[in-house]
Formats: sequence, structure tokens, C-alpha cells
Amino acid sequence: MTETEIPDYYEFLEISPQASQDTIHRVYRYLASRYHPDSLGTGDLGKFTQLSAAYRVLSDPARRAEYNAERAAHQPAIQDPLSSTIDFMDQVEGDQNRRLAVLAILYYRRRANPNDPEVSLVEIERRMGFPRDYLDFTTWYLMKKKYITRADDWDFTLTVDGVDFIETQRATVPLLDRLLTNGSQTDDKEAHRHLPAWLPAPHSPSDMDLAAVV
Repeated sequence: MTETEIPDYYEFLEISPQASQDTIHRVYRYLASRYHPDSLGTGDLGKFTQLSAAYRVLSDPARRAEYNAERAAHQPAIQDPLSSTIDFMDQVEGDQNRRLAVLAILYYRRRANPNDPEVSLVEIERRMGFPRDYLDFTTWYLMKKKYITRADDWDFTLTVDGVDFIETQRATVPLLDRLLTNGSQTDDKEAHRHLPAWLPAPHSPSDMDLAAVV
């Protein structure tokens, strides 16, 4: 870590920067019981120390405000979230759109970083601009379909089935094609510049109903 970097406590706790104090307390208690050095099988002194430091800051409103300001100052410019242009709220279509957006985010990460394809829930939440409470059903569904998998650290990864779905359906699902064509919307510009040359070229979308494939 350089002198200009600060630890991302929200990333470590897997919570939103807008999380309530009650949420912070509940997550802290859960992780403390998991990482405490006396916990058999899951104890981790390093993570427990980091957890304690995060909680000391985020549980204090004044210190949290100072931390948020410093964190914002050191973060790179963030593009507009997908929710600014895509409807994620509609009861049926919104669910379908959320699934496609999550798949697109994971697809670009796997193509751009095959040795590090995992994406945290915090990162998905940030890129979509959408509360994680509304992503629980989305991720559950995609895991049941075996399109994504979740590691022990809770990060998500696209599976072979997920890759096959994307590459066979992008030509028939307009929103999926748009998400993949506008790669800068679903991944950072630097990673997008270094995408492999064999990334499939965009296809002409048709009007197939999303419900038929997602």
C-alpha cells in the first residue's frame, strides 16, 4: 500500500458505503466470531485486526465522516452507474435486467483478468448503482442456474455455463448486446483497453423477449 492509499473498510466488510450503523454492527459481530483467533478453522489474526480497525472507524459517526471524505478523495473517478440508464426497479423486467448486468460485469472481468476473475459484491453493487438487498434474488438465481459461483470469500465468478450463455445469447438479447458492446459501462477503462483481441464482435440485436432466455 502506498502512502496515498487508504484501506477500503467497506470492501473488507462487504457492505455498502451507505450502510446503516445497525448493519455495520451486525456484520462486525458476524465477522468477529469468524475471524477471532480462538475460532477453530476460521480464526485469522490479521483479518481480525483489520476488522477491529474498520469497526472503530465506521462505528463512530465523526470518524466515519472523515474516513468517507478521505476515501472519496483517493478513489479514481467512477463512471455513472448502470442504474442511471437501465431500469432495475420494474418487478419483472428489472429482475431480468439485473441478471444480465451482473453477468456482463463478471464476463468482462474474466476476459480482461483471467487469472483474477472474481468480483466482490461491493464492486457489483457500485457498478450497478443498486442496493445489495435487491441483488440477493439476482445472485441466488444465477447461482442456481450455475451461471455464476461464489468463493469462500464471497466474491463472484462467471462459470463456463455463464460464458456459454452470454456468447450464444448476446445476438438475440438487445440489452445484453448493449452491455457487452459498451464495455466501459461494465468495467473500468483501463481493463477494457486490454481486453483480448478475440473478444467477440458485437452482433445486430433482435427483439427476443428477455424472459425467454434469462
